[in-house]
Amino acid sequence: MRDLQPSLNQTQRVRLQSALRQLHSLPSSSSSLLYSVAVAVAVAVADPIHVNHEDNILKGHGTLDCDGEVVATLCGVVERVNKLVYVHALQARYKPEVGDIIVGRVIEIAPKRWRLEINFSQVAVLMLSSMNLPDGIQRRRTAVDELNMRSIFEENDVICAEVRGFQHDGSLHLQARSQKYGKLERGQLLTVPAYLVKRRKKHFHHLEQYGVDLIIGCNGFIWVGEHVEAGENVGMLVEDQKKTSIAEEESGSFTPLETRKHICRIANAVRLLSALGFTLTVEAIVDTAEASLASNIEINDMLGAKLFVQTVEREVQRRASMVRKKG
Repeated sequence: MRDLQPSLNQTQRVRLQSALRQLHSLPSSSSSLLYSVAVAVAVAVADPIHVNHEDNILKGHGTLDCDGEVVATLCGVVERVNKLVYVHALQARYKPEVGDIIVGRVIEIAPKRWRLEINFSQVAVLMLSSMNLPDGIQRRRTAVDELNMRSIFEENDVICAEVRGFQHDGSLHLQARSQKYGKLERGQLLTVPAYLVKRRKKHFHHLEQYGVDLIIGCNGFIWVGEHVEAGENVGMLVEDQKKTSIAEEESGSFTPLETRKHICRIANAVRLLSALGFTLTVEAIVDTAEASLASNIEINDMLGAKLFVQTVEREVQRRASMVRKKG
């Protein structure tokens, strides 16, 4: 997504450069990052970091003191908090913490466990004993349950779960014991840099005006899909689920066209914000989608130059407004 480079005409190029200069002149904000297009200082390994000969500089992550000069040990963007100078890596991988809400894809079914890809250095493990069974009854797992694992989740299924913790062997274990966790269907899975997602109290969002569910995974996997009530189909036997799916196919009960359009519009808003390097929040995503509607921009044109420039200009206005309020 970070490779989005829309072709700008002369007017749009001037507007973008002006907006970037204003954005760079404003105080930095943790709620907005503009790594890919901003004029922030980007460094490679062994590049010097200019600190204007200040005293008592604290050298943080990605920096090293070499002959009295601060140099970078990572490729990234120089960040500064008071006296602390550090390098924010552009391609940093997800670092799990207990309680994180994540979205992952099943890549393997092993004895009593599923293995998931979650944008981590290792695959994550979801044990059969760490999730609710389809019948909803709390009981010990049996050999029959193990044989029926593929009927619950199979390869390439998208799943929402919670980080349970690390085991002694270093593996990351997940749990899905709540009704809000489980298999995700009828939507799109988007992958963004994990550092664009900040940990918040709420990662599940129901966008009522669009009839869409938005799950912003802490691991950089974002799900945009048709709204499903919590607990829907929970407690239904596997055979009943198959019968329901067949009945839906025969009756033509699929995701409505209007809902599919909303899913694509929200997904393109995520892609645009990710390409710009902005922190992904539900407010920013909805605001971008509504701005595209207000400007009569079609879904397939959302990644074009017009909305690209408008989004940067809106961010400048938002941050300038925040500065005025603080002043």
